[in-house]
Amino acid sequence: MTGDWALLLAALEEHGRAVRVSVAALEGSAPREVGAAMVVHPDLGFRGTVGGGALEWRALRLAAAALGARDAAVSLHDVTLGPELGQCCGGRVTLAIEVFEASDLAAVRAFAAREAERPFATLGRNVGARLDRVVLDAPPAAIGLAPDGALIERFGDERRPLLLFGAGHLGRALVLALAPLPFRLDWIDGRVDAFPAAHPANAHPRRFADPVEAVAAAPADAFVLAVTHDHGLDFALLDAALRRDDLGWIGCVGSKSKRARFSSKFRELRHTDAAIRRMVMPIGSGGPRSKTPAAIAAAVAVELLIADEAVRDVRARRSTSSRASGVAE
Repeated sequence: MTGDWALLLAALEEHGRAVRVSVAALEGSAPREVGAAMVVHPDLGFRGTVGGGALEWRALRLAAAALGARDAAVSLHDVTLGPELGQCCGGRVTLAIEVFEASDLAAVRAFAAREAERPFATLGRNVGARLDRVVLDAPPAAIGLAPDGALIERFGDERRPLLLFGAGHLGRALVLALAPLPFRLDWIDGRVDAFPAAHPANAHPRRFADPVEAVAAAPADAFVLAVTHDHGLDFALLDAALRRDDLGWIGCVGSKSKRARFSSKFRELRHTDAAIRRMVMPIGSGGPRSKTPAAIAAAVAVELLIADEAVRDVRARRSTSSRASGVAE
């Protein structure tokens, strides 16, 4: 996942001019969410997407027009997907078209560096046909066009911490499947030389003599996924995870019979039924019947994405409730 500012920086360094197209607002159904963006080069090559199809072709035409205008900087364009483009989504999208020049390189480079460090948010207002952005101290729950015309945006990858235990066939397939998705993997195994020489940038191999120790150190809302070579180790990892009530998701490779055996032993250790229900096992059970590592990994990736969205929704509701009641988080 390459950030918006990194893509824009690369475009400016190569071409000297580029356009950022973003979804600033929407009503009804649309191909992408508010904040989705693409960077368009002078030759109309582009990186990123605002949804594909006719909407993206319209975005490219708007970008081309902006690139051809001498003084173009920021403009907003409302597009109704059904009447104008014949797209069945039927919603209405507001596209923000923003031209960047070589003179913007310093500012773009600074935002790209900040984006690489951690997620952040900005509030932008038109100042002399340019969008003047200030970094917000408290990132908002909602982004897009504000009632006063300001554009609130979030940048950077907010990745879910995921402790992935096991560097065998399934562990390696999972690392590849999760590479483009919003997860930061602590990839953990206790065996010497368990990890491959190359791996995706969001995966961080870590060797623990006792992998169970990593569960206690996991941050709140982290996900824990055990796919080790050892059922005893899987059990110990899940036991440690279920003793924490602040983890976002807990899963394990296995079968219905493995789940039944583990559940019985967990009850003997005085885990409650409510705690045991938090254990997702077998993982990927809603996916294809294939038991190849790649197929299982694809199914688990979908499962993790759904779980991640659910945790984010809960956090957003809590944040909205806290602001409404005047309680600091």
